[in-house]
Parts: sequence; C-alpha cells; structure tokens
Amino acid sequence: MIDTHAHLDGCSDPPAQLVERARAEGVTRILTVGTTVAGCRTALAIAEHHREVYAILGIHPHEAGDAGSTAIDQIRGLFAHPRAVAVGETGLDYFRDYAPREAQRDLFERSLALADELDKPAVIHTRAADADTAAALTGFAGTVVLHCFSSPALLEPALERGWYVSFAGNVTYPKAPELRDAAARIPADRILAETDSPYLAPQPVRGRENEPANVVHTLRTLAEARGEDPEELAARIDANATECFEL
Repeated sequence: MIDTHAHLDGCSDPPAQLVERARAEGVTRILTVGTTVAGCRTALAIAEHHREVYAILGIHPHEAGDAGSTAIDQIRGLFAHPRAVAVGETGLDYFRDYAPREAQRDLFERSLALADELDKPAVIHTRAADADTAAALTGFAGTVVLHCFSSPALLEPALERGWYVSFAGNVTYPKAPELRDAAARIPADRILAETDSPYLAPQPVRGRENEPANVVHTLRTLAEARGEDPEELAARIDANATECFEL
C-alpha cells in the first residue's frame, strides 16, 4: 500500500517513527509534500534518509502572497534530485483566502508550466475554486492528480480528461456520501489514496493527528464504496501510483 500525499514535516512524531508504523500496517511507500521552498528542501532530506519516501515539491496556494518571484526557479533546481517525483501541491484555495486570488492564479499557472517543462505530474489543491481550477487546467496536457478530492463538480472533467483522483480520510466521514459516490465512479486505473497527514484523520481514528499508517482505513472505505476486495484495490492503487509518479 502507498500513501500518495503526506506532510511528514508537519507531524508531531519524527519521520523515522512514522515510516516504521506505516510499514507495520503494510504501507511501504510514502510521498511527502513540500509547500514552501524550505519545506521542499526538508521533504527531499526526509526522502534521502528513508528509502520508502519520495518527495512532491511545490508552493501551496496559501503561500502565494509571500512566495516571491524566484520561488518557482528555486523549486525547479530541486528537481535535479532523483527522489523528486511531482510538482505540487499547487492550485487555488478560495475557501481560506490566505493569499490574494490573483497571486494564487499566477502561481498556479507558473507551477503548471514547470510541471509541463519537467514532464512531471501536477498535484492539485482546490477548494471553493472549481471553475477557476478547471479553467487553469484546460490548457495543461500533462498528468493531473486531484489531491484530497472534495469537489464533486470536478468529477466530470476528471473522468473526461483521465485525471488521477486521490481520496483522503474525509471520504470515510459519515456526512460525505458524495465522496464515496465519486470514488465508486473513478476508473480502476485512475484512483489513488492518501492521508494528507497530519490532517483529516479517517473516521476510526478521527480526532487524532493523522499519519501515513492510517491510509489503510481510507482504503477499506474505498473498497466498500466500489464493491471491491481491499487487498486487490490496495495493489491497484499501488500500481497506479507507480505509473503516475514513475516510482
């Protein structure tokens, strides 16, 4: 099993403990995400020390107002590292609005251009910004991963354009039937699972800090929603991630 999106540097416990507990649950690979230039360097350092870990590098939309004009150039240089596998998370967040929307859109466009230049997947964060997210992705021909899927309005574009769709712990919540319905519609070769640790702990451990080991709970919910065997779905998700991120 794989956790395709975690923030190991944001967890209370050190990465070594998180990796060990994940391994005990059968989670053999973790993609950790940098959301600032400094965070991307930390993600790569964690990946260097743990063979199970790979890094996704980008500037989060919350950081768009403070990113500076050289941030993308600095991120570009980090992709020389062999364990850097995707650009992100990038996108738009109009729910929190921690950064000006114009700055978010500009950063998103430059991040997608970087993903295209490097031929890397783009890992997308979108919240309360469905229309603008879909518009920005219209001209992007590369691989798209909708991280922590929570936007049913983007399901049809995802199905039409063959985007990968990744589900986090919120798919397990009792009040999220629309996410489980979406999970049932994703083609077998396009579904992924993640924790988004330390956030969004799945229902069986809700209220605690999340960690990569907990992706097994999300997997069980996805398998139930899809009417599939959990072990077979775990193998399929692992294979999907291997192809998507060229692991």
